[in-house]
Amino acid sequence: MKHTAARTRRTVLPAAGRPHTASHGPGRRGARLWRRANGTFLRLSYQLQERLEEAARHPDRGDISITTVIIWLAAVAGAVTIAGTIAVVIGKYNGKLTGL
Repeated sequence: MKHTAARTRRTVLPAAGRPHTASHGPGRRGARLWRRANGTFLRLSYQLQERLEEAARHPDRGDISITTVIIWLAAVAGAVTIAGTIAVVIGKYNGKLTGL
């Protein structure tokens, strides 16, 4: 979704607790933090909405089939088994291989 001038909807988070009083004026720092939090919330909500719309346009994007997962798991298990076997054989015959 593109940012357009027609989009004027804003989400405002309610301020909790009593107002902050500081040397700069009452509530100035808290108001600035709330403005920043609201801007961040709006930006994240727009990004989330854009990603959901993109996912709706391409529903099959990013899916991994069960077959692919099984093949990868078998390949990793096979590699670990082979590496373990090699380590055991080298450990067992290490003293006998040095004289070659």
